[in-house]
Amino acid sequence: MSSLSYYLIFLVPLSVILGYGIGGLFTFLTPLFVFGVVPVLDIAVGVSQKNPDSEAEARLKDSLSFKLITWLCVPVQIALVFWGGFVIAYGALTPLESAGFTVSMGVSSGIMGINVSHELQHRVNSGFEPILSRFMLWTVGYMHWAIEHVAGHHRNVATPLDPATARLGESFYAFLPRTVIGGFRSAWRIESLRLQKKGLAQWGKNNRMIRYGLAEMVLVAVFGIFLGVQAALYFIVQALTAVTLLEVVNYIEHYGLLRKTINGRYEPVQVTHSWNSSNYLTNRFLFNLQRHSDHHFDPGRRYPILRHFDESPQLPTGYAGMILAAVIPILWRGIMDKRVL
Repeated sequence: MSSLSYYLIFLVPLSVILGYGIGGLFTFLTPLFVFGVVPVLDIAVGVSQKNPDSEAEARLKDSLSFKLITWLCVPVQIALVFWGGFVIAYGALTPLESAGFTVSMGVSSGIMGINVSHELQHRVNSGFEPILSRFMLWTVGYMHWAIEHVAGHHRNVATPLDPATARLGESFYAFLPRTVIGGFRSAWRIESLRLQKKGLAQWGKNNRMIRYGLAEMVLVAVFGIFLGVQAALYFIVQALTAVTLLEVVNYIEHYGLLRKTINGRYEPVQVTHSWNSSNYLTNRFLFNLQRHSDHHFDPGRRYPILRHFDESPQLPTGYAGMILAAVIPILWRGIMDKRVL
């Protein structure tokens, strides 16, 4: 397996730059590319259910070439978001172009920024990569998600305790506020418990939730003070777009799936508790995130060695196409409810 195909991720930020360069309606090029071109190509390219053998796993799990791609995404993401602030402040865009550019930036931040941060934050035994993950989440104002996702979502997934597990029959529009608010509350509880166990004060410098919140407010202030109110609004809107994209993916990944209770406790997470997709193209853009069943079964596995399991519930297409269905509740339920049952 070569790492080269995963460099496709850089087509997303490139589309933001290209759209800006052409101008006009082309400033919307990124969402058109991601939700128009990619779903069609995803169907045309098809699926790949091939898993690495034990020899390949040993070679790939610590391969520097695969790690390097995710590391390179960090400076690209940070530079792109800051460059966007300068474009809004000094680029003389029309209102339509500003809207298109901001939405395109948000889509890029969701796909490259948040998705890569997800891969990096799971390297819990490495001080370097989780720090990179926080920088990525800083650019979308969602740093607390690193706490909730690893320590909350992975523990409570596919149960009513998890705000990021969508319920059968729940629309994305009902799920979105529930998961955003619930995720923040969960992260605060997790952090409070951590501090309590260490005998540290909940309200103080040791609270990561407070530090993260201050860091995010400082970043908004930097955009506002040095680049103007419009640049600050650009940052907020692109961040909201990215977070919405993250949460619609969360909606897709576990919709309607529940773990059984055995002797009053939830059964261990199995490969049947996440929706899976082995569509080749979108897995290259998303670092195998769509092999989500294996990710939850063994969260420590790096993206190149995530496996396909036939027994995992399978989505009819990749995430790009499923997102389009998720925002139309009647279409989503027509496709997915029968699969859940």
